Amino acid sequence: AMGVTVWPMVELEADDALASAAHIASGDEAVEKVCIWTPDKDLAQCVRGDRVVQVDRRGQQIRDAAGVRAKFGVEPALIPDYLALVGDAADGYPGIPGIGARTAARLLNEHGIIEDFPPAVLGDKRDLALLFKDLATLRTDAPLFRDAAELRWRGPTKAFAGWAERLGDARLLERGRKAPVA
Repeated sequence: AMGVTVWPMVELEADDALASAAHIASGDEAVEKVCIWTPDKDLAQCVRGDRVVQVDRRGQQIRDAAGVRAKFGVEPALIPDYLALVGDAADGYPGIPGIGARTAARLLNEHGIIEDFPPAVLGDKRDLALLFKDLATLRTDAPLFRDAAELRWRGPTKAFAGWAERLGDARLLERGRKAPVA
């Protein structure tokens, strides 16, 4: 009713929607910059140069590819591998015992992706690391929209007034009417 695009994520997670949206929008020449507004570490894998950036409002930082390298010690494309090694409590996997942030960055910069690690590096933990990498890798293929023009806000729909009334907030309706339309 507000007129904002909503994607029901039945088979995928919200992070996959954000990753897919960033991927689609970054391929649209009409889009100058894609900003992903979340501090979630796993979304750092979506950063591309200074065209697709991650905005951490809490930390008051905008991270481009150089910012991701500075924070994690690896390129954005290696974030799934990095998180597989160090773990991500927010997403519920512990990482590989004995491997912290510095060691993970060193290993990834030395060997590349986990699949290219010499067998002795992870030993019997290799399969576990690959499982965690799979969990950390965001999907970018959700068919959310074809081009960014579909996302332009055109103001609240006619149903919005009814919702504002049900919520008991007359200011909401007024604010919706005053907001600039794209």
